Amino acid sequence: MISDPDAIDIPKSYETIPLTDVKVSHHPAGTVEATPVVVMTLNRPEKHNSFTLEMMHAFEKIYPMFDVDERVKVVVLTGAGKMFCAGADLERGFSGMDKERNKDHGDSGGRLALAIHRCRKPTIAAMQGSAVGLGMTMSLPAAIRIGCQKSKYGFVFPRRVLTMESSSSFFLPRLIGYSNALYLLTTGGIFPPTSPHFGTLFQETYPDPNQVVARALEFASEIAENVSSMALYLSRELMRRNPGSAEETHLVDSAVLYHMLSGRDSKEGVKAFFEKRKPNFNATLEGDAPPSFPWWSDVDTGRRPKASKARL
Repeated sequence: MISDPDAIDIPKSYETIPLTDVKVSHHPAGTVEATPVVVMTLNRPEKHNSFTLEMMHAFEKIYPMFDVDERVKVVVLTGAGKMFCAGADLERGFSGMDKERNKDHGDSGGRLALAIHRCRKPTIAAMQGSAVGLGMTMSLPAAIRIGCQKSKYGFVFPRRVLTMESSSSFFLPRLIGYSNALYLLTTGGIFPPTSPHFGTLFQETYPDPNQVVARALEFASEIAENVSSMALYLSRELMRRNPGSAEETHLVDSAVLYHMLSGRDSKEGVKAFFEKRKPNFNATLEGDAPPSFPWWSDVDTGRRPKASKARL
């Protein structure tokens, strides 16, 4: 485990970074430099985008860049071809994962999920095709999930003699409740995204895969244009990392709120409202974080860069 990772370089263009089994593109297409909306595509369509260690390494490399790159506001995660992700690549087996385990205890799917979870920029999972196992759990740290009504989704672990991975035992019951989570895990079944067993896991569903991706990009553009990245991140962390009681949460909420009210994004938001224009939010966690941040004890998994170096 790396306890003090080196600073990273931010590229001028994410499309020029050589990656295996994953592709990064800017939106709108044809843009040379990084855009507020970037698209992360699982790129093994011939293998139904089944998970590989190369994917994990790509996510661990790219998501920390998204995290500190002020140009990036939202990430859209999708898959190439007909499926979103068929889970682990069973043809390759788990030998490579055994080597990773022996070197660094954490499971590879969990490392990918934490890369998404720890990124300050929200991810929208455009699940344009079916997904099972790790294909489902990698979507759980996303802020929004959009599914295809013609596809099937499921947590099939007990049918593969596996247990929950990718920190899914943390995310899943918090997203859909213990009752639904237990049903999905007990049956190991696959269901359409509109199934009541998923609760509100999928915020929206569409009949056509192209509609799923188009809606995700529309969502992402709307967020990038209108939402303060810092306010969104802090609000998300207030929910995820609350101290456990209403009274303690009140104190934490208040400290963050009052700091934000006097911050530059708040002033810009008010000014943009009266001037009837889109806001230009540019507050950063490095320069504008509340004094109480972080209000939790962070767990060092050794995979968050301490700083960034621009290579623009």
